[in-house]
Amino acid sequence: MRAFPAELKPDMVTCIVDSREQCPLDLSPLMSIRGTLNTGDYSVLGLESVVSVERKSLVDLLGCVGGDRTRFEKEIIRMLAYPCRALVVEATWTELEAGKWNSKITPAQALGSVLGWICNGVPVIMAGDHERAGRYVSRLLFTAARRRYRECRELVAAHRVSPQT
Repeated sequence: MRAFPAELKPDMVTCIVDSREQCPLDLSPLMSIRGTLNTGDYSVLGLESVVSVERKSLVDLLGCVGGDRTRFEKEIIRMLAYPCRALVVEATWTELEAGKWNSKITPAQALGSVLGWICNGVPVIMAGDHERAGRYVSRLLFTAARRRYRECRELVAAHRVSPQT
């Protein structure tokens, strides 16, 4: 029987980038593949029912507050089933408050929606820009994978030392 390595390393984790993702993030140093996810834009291979990360540009976010609201609210509800979930936005709180965009959505509406999603149980990470969003999502996916890996190691170790019944 092969032993589990003591720690999970980034090169041992493969992320799934949803095939519908229009502007994929750089998840280095993690490996990534394209695939179809039921919910979200990013997950970890083997943990597709555990980890879901949704990425939004500011323009996408405003669409989710406005015309795409009904569809996105369903996405939020599906995300609640995932133990590790997050919405990563390529903007800052300051940008959201400033409202310098070409949309009928007001800053108060945008802020209210984002805060409502947080109250419903979906963490929102305001990453600022696309590059930073990639770093944050990569770190989030690796952290979730490492946590599950450690849990599995503990289960295997407990099984090896417990008496057979």
